[in-house]
Amino acid sequence: MGEFIVAVDVGTASARAGVFTLDGRQLARAVSPMRVLQPQAGHYEQVSDEIWQAVIESVRAALRDAQVDAAEVAAIGFDATCSLVVRDGEGRPLPVTAAGATQADTLLWMDHRANSEAEECSIDDPLVTRFGGKLSPEMQVPKLLWLKRHLPETWAGMGLAFDLCDYLTWCATGRETDGGSRSHSPLSSKWAYEPAAPGARPDDFYARIGLSDLAERAGLPATSRPSSEAAGRLCAAAQQELGLGPDCVVASGLIDGYAGAIGVFCGADLATLERKAALVAGTSTCLVTFSEREFNHPGCWGGFRDAGLPGHWLMEAGQSASGALLDHVIRTHPAGGAPTREKHLQLLDHIAARVAEMGVGYGLPLALLPDFHGSRSPVPDPTQTGLITGLTLDTSFDGLAQLYWRACIALACNIRQILEHLPQGGEIESLFMTGGFAGHPLIPQLYADVTGRALRLHEGRDAVLLGTAVNAGLAAGLYLDFADASGRMKPATKTVEPRPEAARAHERDYAVFLTLQRQRAELAALLRPRG
Repeated sequence: MGEFIVAVDVGTASARAGVFTLDGRQLARAVSPMRVLQPQAGHYEQVSDEIWQAVIESVRAALRDAQVDAAEVAAIGFDATCSLVVRDGEGRPLPVTAAGATQADTLLWMDHRANSEAEECSIDDPLVTRFGGKLSPEMQVPKLLWLKRHLPETWAGMGLAFDLCDYLTWCATGRETDGGSRSHSPLSSKWAYEPAAPGARPDDFYARIGLSDLAERAGLPATSRPSSEAAGRLCAAAQQELGLGPDCVVASGLIDGYAGAIGVFCGADLATLERKAALVAGTSTCLVTFSEREFNHPGCWGGFRDAGLPGHWLMEAGQSASGALLDHVIRTHPAGGAPTREKHLQLLDHIAARVAEMGVGYGLPLALLPDFHGSRSPVPDPTQTGLITGLTLDTSFDGLAQLYWRACIALACNIRQILEHLPQGGEIESLFMTGGFAGHPLIPQLYADVTGRALRLHEGRDAVLLGTAVNAGLAAGLYLDFADASGRMKPATKTVEPRPEAARAHERDYAVFLTLQRQRAELAALLRPRG
């Protein structure tokens, strides 16, 4: 058996691969970019072959940097955003663009074209209760209903439709035309399969919403496969493409936020797991909790058992746009430009210096509501819009920095509100943070101050990749269970404590945040069409 694990994380605009030892050391990490197409407002698309090519490039680069022999890699695992890949019965890509021909065969997770279909799917059914009382257009069922209605030729030609992590597993194990079995992680949380693995396909619900032929069109299995089980071994084509050997086990796929939650909880005391929450903050933000108890709650997704940690119920809440909001602030401001990593760090460094000089009130009277791409929690409303107050004619770089900082504060206030909304929120004592937001010390400190909870951060490792590596190790039988893997792969961490003085100052920000929500509701009532 090999001594290394390869983990692949496919986000919104890049694929990332990491090479890990069995004791959790990250030997290398490589990133390859991917295109995001936006043919019209609210429509976000990708090309699945380009995604797979980015995976190939990142895996090969990580292996090269780690100087690891391919024969020594025991397992590979994939996590991904909940994007939808559409193929015909022979596995060939099908178009998903509403108007005009493109290469796109994938609806990105953040595609909101199916808003009205999501409303229609939110029927009076116990299944819908599991999704907080309302299905999201970011889930697969509303997207598929949209495809059936608006692209009938694509629907007629469909023989396979995948959650992106299952598509990657399909590529790795042989591209069988029937699609093989699929992972419980996406099927339970995005396709409405029964919540505990192996979950049954909800054919009655599909029929009620006009998708009685979905199982046939998407090649869906009757039941899901537990996420911690193996999907198979690398096929010959994938061995050649990825540069790995024939004995490499392919794990079942994970939703990316759930992989991050697994990773951040590595080394944590499992007996106190219910007093912790994972904050996976990137383009969007997922707040994930694990429990031995099942929870259902308005404005939250779950519980889903075995969708992340085996034997635990998972609940998810979050924000549709967090990093995407900050990108938008940069892109649309006169002093902004392209929202590169370097630009974000430049702004954060500038803000840190200004906050040290002026305090956390830097940027007032600017204030925001961050729902520029709809709201997930605590109110599930994909049509919700953002709000900015306090704007002036300032076009300077410092003006951009002030707006950026107040957007960060608004996002943190929303996380506080979500925590207060969770059924177990009062029990949560600490947040375990990962993702792009954790990359600058200013942001974890802000979230600690605003939420009043300590934040724990990994040092020297990508926690999302680590979670995928843990899952791959479990699938390959390299660990007895998660407790064994967690103990052996325990990361170095640091804790960021809330500062009382800053926390008191942010109470005003939270009060402003809640006031803006009330005022937005009043304005919406006034602006609602009449007659």
